[in-house]
Amino acid sequence: MLLGASLVGLLLFSKLVLKLPWTQVGFSLLFLYLGSGGWRFVRVFVKTIRRDVFGGIVLLKVKAKVRRYLRERRTVPILFASTVQRHPDKTALIFEGTDTHWTFCQLDDYSSGVANFLQARGLASGDVVALLMENRNEFVGLWLGMAKLGVEAALINTNLRRNALRHCLTSSQARALIFGSEMAPAVLEICASLDPSVSLFCTGPWEASAVPAGTEHLDPLLEDAPKHLPSHPNKGFVDKLFYIYTSGTTGLPKAAIVVHSRYYRMAALVYYGFRMRPDDIVYDCLPLYHSAGNIVGVGQCLLHGMTVVIRKKFSASRFWDDCIKYNCTIVQYIGELCRYLLNQPPREAENRHRVRMALGNGLRQSIWTNFCSRFHIPQVAEFYGATECNCSLGNFDGQVRP
Repeated sequence: MLLGASLVGLLLFSKLVLKLPWTQVGFSLLFLYLGSGGWRFVRVFVKTIRRDVFGGIVLLKVKAKVRRYLRERRTVPILFASTVQRHPDKTALIFEGTDTHWTFCQLDDYSSGVANFLQARGLASGDVVALLMENRNEFVGLWLGMAKLGVEAALINTNLRRNALRHCLTSSQARALIFGSEMAPAVLEICASLDPSVSLFCTGPWEASAVPAGTEHLDPLLEDAPKHLPSHPNKGFVDKLFYIYTSGTTGLPKAAIVVHSRYYRMAALVYYGFRMRPDDIVYDCLPLYHSAGNIVGVGQCLLHGMTVVIRKKFSASRFWDDCIKYNCTIVQYIGELCRYLLNQPPREAENRHRVRMALGNGLRQSIWTNFCSRFHIPQVAEFYGATECNCSLGNFDGQVRP
């Protein structure tokens, strides 16, 4: 600010008082600028111009697509349908826990079955269904099927219990709750306080005595549901897709609204900004009830045709073995996961993987270089953002200060 004011003052004084020609004024300003440390700006400009131009191109590209999809009233299910047409028989999702592989066509059929089943049960566009289950392929198929009908999913944190869990269900005004059988004990704790009109469905291993009375086993019902694509709901790119809840560190969890355009922007900016490829395979061990796992990770599958490997929970001891088994090229991290990996004793698997990119946020500067060199990771794709915020940052050139 002070330098700018000085330059403006010198310009006015030279022209209005001294009446010097523009050439002399220009040289005077350049001399003052360089004498005030201006070459540092020039050096920074030269070092960052390539990155900034690339970032600008990415931003303009995504903005152009967003404007187009707004005009055409696209939604995530419509964009996913285009992906299915391009890669019908390609593997879309792999669940590490059971080694279950779903092609894009299978994911499409499963989600269409979900939409038709819910429609037959009287749910319609604008209704809310809560989803409480651990990571697996069905998690993606369920909320995607809801979106095909225009039903909004409330993605519930599986660590919540009692009051916090009850609050998330009641505040979302969910008409139904779909829960994994592993979450039955948590549902039993609150079922007496739920509105009797809320329908309960359980997916996974079935034991009638282990779930609340009146709960229906969802899996056989979906098998019998029609697999044709239901009629498109009256929704567009700025309408609600689902709800993701905050962690509740300053009170009860709060629902953050994710609209279709936001889902697309978050996934697309990462895809184009970090130069991902459709043939990449993503290792996703992050919770699918949060945006990092479900948008940044799974979004690459739904929107860009990448294969995503889903793990129920992060395991430091099995991390690199999984990457080798499934030929993963991109791994997701958040917070301290990289430090946990560094704390593991060296193993041969660290040197046999094909991972070319670590994607996430929260990698500490103090371990960045060590993480890349020990595990032979060519690129760290670090970004910063939050589901409920309106801006984000990306380290597109992968540089960290020494």
